[in-house]
Amino acid sequence: MLTPEVYRDSRSEFCETFNQQRMMEAGLPSSWPQDNFSLSRKHVLRGIHYQAIQPQAKLVRVICGAVLNVAVDLRRSSPTFARHVAIVLSGQNSDMLWIPKGFGHAFLALTDVVGFAHKVTDYYSPVSQRTIVWNDPDLAIPWPATAEKVIVSGKDRSGASLRGAEVFPWGPSHVF
Repeated sequence: MLTPEVYRDSRSEFCETFNQQRMMEAGLPSSWPQDNFSLSRKHVLRGIHYQAIQPQAKLVRVICGAVLNVAVDLRRSSPTFARHVAIVLSGQNSDMLWIPKGFGHAFLALTDVVGFAHKVTDYYSPVSQRTIVWNDPDLAIPWPATAEKVIVSGKDRSGASLRGAEVFPWGPSHVF
């Protein structure tokens, strides 16, 4: 978890979202080949996504609005395999979450509009893209919205179960 210093005054606010030296000091990548941004409306759920062949690590943040952000450990030899971390990221708290390679990623929009940004360590590869269904009972993610309210894409609705998913054979030492 990275918490940037936010400067607020009567005009607005300012925060530094990337500093190469701080990233290197934190042991994180300092070069990002791709930056992504999405807008979502309330109850939109994106994920659980990952790239099996060309894995990506991500640094994610919310620019405006709020999400429940979820990262699922998909490294089969990891002691935390199939466990998840769920935290609220918002434009208000300005927190950023580092998601290492080998993790699936999802988020649920909690506000009317969400601006979501993420830097990735490798390029998007459509043939490498995998999806685990967001409500897989083996993951037991405590999503705050009921299934009737959640808005998901067809791809996300038809994602694989964790038991049937292609996961990573390696463990925690492969973080980048």
